[in-house]
Amino acid sequence: MSLPLRMFVDGCWVEAVSGRTFDSIDPYTGQPWAQVPEAGAADVDRAVAAARAAFDEGPWPRLAGVERARVIRRLARLLEEHAEELGVIEVRDNGKLLREMAGQAALLPEFYDYFAGAADKIGGEVLDSAKSNFFVYQLFEPVGVVGAITPWNSPLLLTAFKLAPALAAGCCFVHKPSEHTSVSALRFAEITAEAGVPDGVYNVVTGDGPNVGEPLVSHPGVDKVSFTGSVATGIRVSKAAAEHLAPVSLELGGKSPNIVFADADLEAAANGVVAGIFAACGQTCIAGSRLLVERPVHDELVERVVGRARDIILGNPMDPATEMGPLAYAAHWDKVMGYIDIGVAEGAELATGGRRPERFGDGLFVAPTVFCGVDNSMRIAREEIFGPVLSVIPFEGEAEALSIANDSPFGLAAGVWTRDVQRVHRMVRWLQAGTVWVNSYRTLNYDVPFGGYKMSGHGRENGLDGLREFLHTKSVWVEMSGATRDPFKLG
Repeated sequence: MSLPLRMFVDGCWVEAVSGRTFDSIDPYTGQPWAQVPEAGAADVDRAVAAARAAFDEGPWPRLAGVERARVIRRLARLLEEHAEELGVIEVRDNGKLLREMAGQAALLPEFYDYFAGAADKIGGEVLDSAKSNFFVYQLFEPVGVVGAITPWNSPLLLTAFKLAPALAAGCCFVHKPSEHTSVSALRFAEITAEAGVPDGVYNVVTGDGPNVGEPLVSHPGVDKVSFTGSVATGIRVSKAAAEHLAPVSLELGGKSPNIVFADADLEAAANGVVAGIFAACGQTCIAGSRLLVERPVHDELVERVVGRARDIILGNPMDPATEMGPLAYAAHWDKVMGYIDIGVAEGAELATGGRRPERFGDGLFVAPTVFCGVDNSMRIAREEIFGPVLSVIPFEGEAEALSIANDSPFGLAAGVWTRDVQRVHRMVRWLQAGTVWVNSYRTLNYDVPFGGYKMSGHGRENGLDGLREFLHTKSVWVEMSGATRDPFKLG
């Protein structure tokens, strides 16, 4: 039996104007477990109007930063209390491991605490204008109403990347979660209300991209758009927001290189490779889906990675022993399997995986897959698969490693494995990626900016750079002499 849910708009629980609903499907069982409102443009209008009124007339942007910080910290404490519950909800929605989703839920309070600490430090700056008769200063003010769209792979964590700094800045928020993972956002909305976030400051509208996402990002009442998702959708978001010149932050896809040199600790590197591509079933934008290996250690490292891939435990994501669960939904399973077929057709060598394990019947499982003999021109090396599929590419020397790594439309992340500290700094300097890990992979934190180069998007989330995305800069000139100047002369 599906749990019936409603949307959260202006502090109230509401049905879609149309009255329509859709089912949220548990990827492991294949059964519906929640019933979610199917919103449309009228619902977006209602949510944006609520956020607009809350920003233009309400208390939130006018509160002293220390007062906003108190509310955000109360939210953090409530999230601590509900972390396990939120983790379970997200597993039911997207099929990822409980150990991962509960771990992400446990991290949420740290994000909100960090930005609560910034809320009362949004000051200004006195400027030396070189004009002695003026006192000149800057103010940093909230950008206004934010329209945010988040994906299904890490729903509440990626919401925190956007909402925590937006709340600290004094913005109001209309959130469209993925139609595949809406339930945790609705439960989170309930927690924000309990924390004392004023009505209209955080609103949730549920539904798909054409009926909810497009009306939201094109809405003239939205001052700023923040989107995480695919490149194709990000381009459409940018075009729609451009119609009313709303600034857009985009965190898009990746085809990140994990580069292993011959002098690396191969045991550590193999572990990092597995973490980079098979954790979360590869359903992460920072997946290290291209393994670049220096030829002298190619065979040894591939043997280690393939052996570990074959031993990965697939099963119920709620089971603590499980290391990989199902993919998130059926259409995505079809896409990933289609890319495996493409890899075989392109002539890559399938070293392991490439199938659905028989014991799971029609379940949405894909065995951990490794392709060897991959050329960087192949589609499996250039296009984001977003699944547990690794492409192994050999290289000779540092220059070729950089050339292959940067020969990609993406630039989100990269990994470098070497004991040579001088090489580390050369590689880091020239890799075209927003995040580079050295002798590690797949680590993020609230205080470190995150974002991409090239088709991986623009703007930054987390850290003080993430806060600045939600602030306008206002310059103020105060004439102090009282003198009358020539009205037809600038200066």
